[in-house]
Amino acid sequence: MKQDNATALVKVADLSKIFDVSAPLLQRLATRAGRKLVRAVDGVSFEIERGTTFSIVGESGCGKSTITRLIAGLDAPSAGRIEFDTAQGQELRLQMVFQDPVGSLNPRWRIGRSIAEPMRHLPGGERRRRVGELLATVGLSPGDGAKYPHEFSGGQRQRISIARALAADAQLLLLDEPTSALDVSVQAQVLNLLKDLQQRLGLTYLFISHNLSVVRFLTDRIGVMYLGRLVEEGPGKAVFDTPRHPYTRLLLETIPDIDNPNRDRAPLAGDLPSPLNPPSGCAFHPRCPQVMELCKRERPEMRPVAAGVRVACHAVIPASAQENPA
Repeated sequence: MKQDNATALVKVADLSKIFDVSAPLLQRLATRAGRKLVRAVDGVSFEIERGTTFSIVGESGCGKSTITRLIAGLDAPSAGRIEFDTAQGQELRLQMVFQDPVGSLNPRWRIGRSIAEPMRHLPGGERRRRVGELLATVGLSPGDGAKYPHEFSGGQRQRISIARALAADAQLLLLDEPTSALDVSVQAQVLNLLKDLQQRLGLTYLFISHNLSVVRFLTDRIGVMYLGRLVEEGPGKAVFDTPRHPYTRLLLETIPDIDNPNRDRAPLAGDLPSPLNPPSGCAFHPRCPQVMELCKRERPEMRPVAAGVRVACHAVIPASAQENPA
């Protein structure tokens, strides 16, 4: 996890979150059932440098959105810590952009009011001027502030959500599947907008997605999650060009290849195990094409395997062994 980089805006260390999903006490007493705990996030560590995008990818239920909620302060971690590097003691401002732009906007409020909500401390005239500027920044008209959410398309509503996040002068945007509800052509427009805003305003992004094609366009570093744990983490180009963990390789094989559409692809066997009863050892071993007996007994820890790349896999040779072969 340690990158020895003083520009890290967010540092996450050994972060864990356990949810109690047990039945009510009286029901448990009647059925003699025990408590049921889900370890949604299990010892995750990473850093996000200022002005960059860190993406977390993985199947549904792997813990991606839980990490976002923990960083946003919507949930409290069960263990570990989250540190923010703020300049001159100033409070870090962060905002979330949600997956569903319809559900995140009040249908009874005009768009201008939704965007202006974080700026209630400003005089009315200054607030209206700022709303117009933000709408123009995300590619809409200042006059659109007088309209209601239902008068916009899905892509336009997501632009409005981004403008509302910027209204709070956020330095860090938590983007939880921000394009998954949009058509492919609209996804590209929103991604281009996010990239342009990052370059112009120096924003830092935590990008959550299951779509590797989307992540590849925007990310600087990437973390691959499986059942609550990071299994591979490193620079986006290194992970995409030379995936080392078997799960990462299988995920990348799901990306359509225009140049080789009929290529042989190893199917991802089986279903995601239940987080209520995770497998012993490496949680991926029931689905792994390289499984060994050691994988069934011992959980692998994240180890450096190349420059800036860490992998949790018994089958991958760590960097120390590569430098000092027996």
